[in-house]
Amino acid sequence: MPATPTSTPNKLLGLEALRFLAAFAVLIWHYVHFAYVADKPVGLVRDQLPLHDLLQPFYSAGKYGVWVFWCISGFIFFWKYRDAISDRSMRGWTFFVYRLSRLYPLHFVTLLIVALLQAIYFRSHGYFFVYQANDVRHFLLQIFMASDWVAQNGNSFNGPIWSISVEVLVYFAFFLMLGFVTKSPWLNLVVIAVCLKVGGELSACLAFFYAGGLAAMTRQSLTSMRLMVALERIGWCVVVVIPVSIWLFGWQARIVDWIMLLPYTSILLFCLTCRIALPAPLGKLLEAAGNMTYSSYLLHFPIQLLIALGFAMSGNPIPFYDGWFFAAFITTTLLASWLTYRYFEAPAQSLLRSTLLASTSTPRSDRTAPILRQ
Repeated sequence: MPATPTSTPNKLLGLEALRFLAAFAVLIWHYVHFAYVADKPVGLVRDQLPLHDLLQPFYSAGKYGVWVFWCISGFIFFWKYRDAISDRSMRGWTFFVYRLSRLYPLHFVTLLIVALLQAIYFRSHGYFFVYQANDVRHFLLQIFMASDWVAQNGNSFNGPIWSISVEVLVYFAFFLMLGFVTKSPWLNLVVIAVCLKVGGELSACLAFFYAGGLAAMTRQSLTSMRLMVALERIGWCVVVVIPVSIWLFGWQARIVDWIMLLPYTSILLFCLTCRIALPAPLGKLLEAAGNMTYSSYLLHFPIQLLIALGFAMSGNPIPFYDGWFFAAFITTTLLASWLTYRYFEAPAQSLLRSTLLASTSTPRSDRTAPILRQ
């Protein structure tokens, strides 16, 4: 019998699985939007939510998926761009075109869709669905992906974009510090220490981003296979021991937030970037799952809003406790995300890059870029 084809071992394939898990956690965390009247859930009985016992960690702590995303971004950015930016082989224009082409097309389209649907929803209800700050000022901020750069009156329009808005600011800091300060890992430690002291969402994003960067630098600096294997084994022990300890000792959530999740995610990233060889179909499935995470992050709220409008027009309540409804929502969102990535995100990204970088040679870091798309 012929051998089963296997994918080429790839150090970032494990991150594809983690990206999908983080996106799925946010999707489950926001499932309770179906119980909202205006900006609050009404009469929600959490233990009656579909598959509550199985998905309880996501229902109660899925918001931390955003922090995991930030840490993954830091890992990938330091992995791909650290040397290229530091030695000036990647220009600022090229770097920001790569960011713009990856993030902006889907953001712009979902912003317009949500603005239209929210206007329809408001006409029949007298309030918006979940996110209430849907005015001209917030729309203009959203246009420039700047919704969380200044003080605002709550999340607006396609609310989940707030975390991308914060991360865009971190991209500027990342490029400037690598290009004009240093690429030393000591800078990462200083940034993390300052952020832990200051607090706030921007500080959290910086801390997790630069912690992910430390994991990437650690992985890339290892030249001894024996040392790498030893560190991976120690890392996997930590990955297992920490959640077991949290469960056994019932540590407070605030301690888990910072003291545990920040180093834990970095260690997990280090472990997941070990060399992985999987059957080719499974490898492609993981790549597809990772590729559609940004789509699922931006599409799930417009889909919820469309469903809420449909049930409102029919005069029926949303059956969000029903398992079949839950399965239909999750399946629809994931399928729409895959289709959106394949037929909109990827083509739009290629078009913008070929247009805006027409006279620029492909930077070295992207000729050799790993499969994980950022």
